[in-house]
Amino acid sequence: MNLILVGGFGMLANVTDVAAKTAALPTSNPFAAASALPFQAPPFDKIKDGDYQPALEAGMREQLAEMNKIAALKAAPTFANTIEAMERSGQLLNRVGAVFGALTGADTNKTLQKVQEDIAPKLAEHQDAIYLNDKLFQRVKKLYDTRATLGLDPEQNELVERYYRNFVRAGAQLGEADKVKLRALNKEESTLTTDFQNKLLAANNAGAVVVSDKAELAGFSAADTAAAADAAKSRKLDGKHVITLQNTTQQPAQVSLQNRALRERLFKASTERAEHTDANDTRAIIQRLAVLRAERAKLLGFPNFAAYTLDDQMAKTPEAAEKLMTDMVPAVIAKAHGEAAKMLALIDKNKGGFKLAPWDWQFYAEQVRKAEYDLDAAQIKPYFEIDRVLHDGVFFAANQMYGLTFKERKDIPVWDPDVRAFEVFDKDGTSMALFYADYWKRDSKRGGAWMDNLMGQSGLLGTKPVVFNVCNFTKPSAGQPALITFEDVTTMFHEFGHALHGMLSNVKYPTLSGTNVPRDFVEFPSQFNEHWASDPKVFANYAKHYQTGAPMPAELVEKIKKTRTFNQGFATTEYLAAALLDMAWHTLPESTPKQDVDAFETKALKEFKIDMYEVPPRYRTSYFAHIWGGGYAAGYYAYLWSEVLDHDAFYWFREHGGMTRENGQRFRDMVLSRGSTEDMAKLYRDFRGRDPSVEPLLEQRGLKETAGDK
Repeated sequence: MNLILVGGFGMLANVTDVAAKTAALPTSNPFAAASALPFQAPPFDKIKDGDYQPALEAGMREQLAEMNKIAALKAAPTFANTIEAMERSGQLLNRVGAVFGALTGADTNKTLQKVQEDIAPKLAEHQDAIYLNDKLFQRVKKLYDTRATLGLDPEQNELVERYYRNFVRAGAQLGEADKVKLRALNKEESTLTTDFQNKLLAANNAGAVVVSDKAELAGFSAADTAAAADAAKSRKLDGKHVITLQNTTQQPAQVSLQNRALRERLFKASTERAEHTDANDTRAIIQRLAVLRAERAKLLGFPNFAAYTLDDQMAKTPEAAEKLMTDMVPAVIAKAHGEAAKMLALIDKNKGGFKLAPWDWQFYAEQVRKAEYDLDAAQIKPYFEIDRVLHDGVFFAANQMYGLTFKERKDIPVWDPDVRAFEVFDKDGTSMALFYADYWKRDSKRGGAWMDNLMGQSGLLGTKPVVFNVCNFTKPSAGQPALITFEDVTTMFHEFGHALHGMLSNVKYPTLSGTNVPRDFVEFPSQFNEHWASDPKVFANYAKHYQTGAPMPAELVEKIKKTRTFNQGFATTEYLAAALLDMAWHTLPESTPKQDVDAFETKALKEFKIDMYEVPPRYRTSYFAHIWGGGYAAGYYAYLWSEVLDHDAFYWFREHGGMTRENGQRFRDMVLSRGSTEDMAKLYRDFRGRDPSVEPLLEQRGLKETAGDK
């Protein structure tokens, strides 16, 4: 839903002379006017489920009237009367769309899902009504063709080029017959992606594993057991325990569950969650989505959907993205086999009498880590209390790097009692942004972790950023400490890196601000921010025992450092398997018939030589939300592409004194504040002084021996 396209949110409207039906939204609707709260924060205490649909429909009518007015101008196109006017359009739609997108991801319900299903095709038609308006396109094209003579500054020039490219990519140059076909494809895809999201949320909830015998939970901590009991109570299963599903293939509970049969049951519940030939089965949707995306790409002049998608990304072509990944496959598979051999040796030593299976990997990897590094995950978890991690880790690093400070605002309405709001102050004390943190898992929230805007930064519109982070950490039972894993800590830093990208934006035009950058660049700031979770200065500030406040002992810290590349064969293999699977689906030509989902997945993994039984893809096709419902179609490779940038940039910091305010200011000025105001490759070169090197990534993942490893 959260597409930044035209005039900010620029969402998608049914348009048979909609301008004639511009009935104003009643003033009683909380979206009718800009919020009076600080930063125009949404009044969640006043918004009701019934407010969304009329506001969305009114927003579409309003924006379409604005766009039709621009298209009908008799005056020659200028930057001000065309491009800038489009940037100002759709502010009602932006307000309601941002909140609706946030809630349907983080706290949905049957009513919101019904609105989502009803509004999705209308939004698709709305986008087409704008981008396929030939009069509007001709004005944009005129400015694009004459941009060298218009006296534009670099940001304005980039914006003109972006608008022209977006119109062309949306089909503005097609003939009328093909535009009719494209409209039908876009409408169907919007409906299917919404249906996929809702089916998968239901499948995730239905796939939770119910445990009747508490003894089966041997290995769980008291806190984990209590959380499982709470999950059962919330489903009216008193006296039982429930292990809920995360969105990934492997589940966190497998690390500690000693009962092998339960681990297998949990693994199968995860991998088969959306494949039960019931109302939540997603495979028919996927079959059709793959076909219609290929049809749309062909219509727009591309051999496949991946070629269309990557044409305006840093990678440029599917071949370039695939090469980055497939070049790594032999090394990572070899490393994963080496890791598996150590686990199998441990199984044999303990007279297990079985071969290593996928549901064993997490458990025995932890046993190997204990044996080789004398490090137990249970030893370190007491040092990661979530509130301390947030204040003394995530916020502290932002202060050390960028001079930011944070103050909790309990007077700002939120969408769930677990959500917290913080006002963000710049280094000079200026109030600059609002940040929401929504960390605990609930059944109304889709899986995974993400960042988004409730309000984007724009000098033109005079708006300051309102951003939020959403995660799915297991909520502690009442009376239990809020302890998280180091992986969760890293996730907090990652998502806050996205938040920083939004909060530190200093751009005039909303289309170019904040995180509105290519998919294979957007993960760069977030992954870069992960490095500070392990920085000695930051780590020492937050890794303190939740009971005593004592810092983590030096010997324990050293053990964690030594495990930096532990299990990276597994981690990289499961990621590459998913990313290459994404490419396989989206490089299908238009002439390809519907595929059998499971057979296609098996064949694709074999062809990429990454079909390792013990290490299944991080996401199997049927629950791969990133690509079927999350905007990452033909884009999951972006995490690796961005990782090349993030490690290379971090090495620049190591070479120049590490975490200092001076270095942080340079990164802020040259990367985080710039949005998409120029070519991303040039932006990175200006910061680094050269093109990125892949060597730091290989070293960080343990795929290349360094001097310190010899």
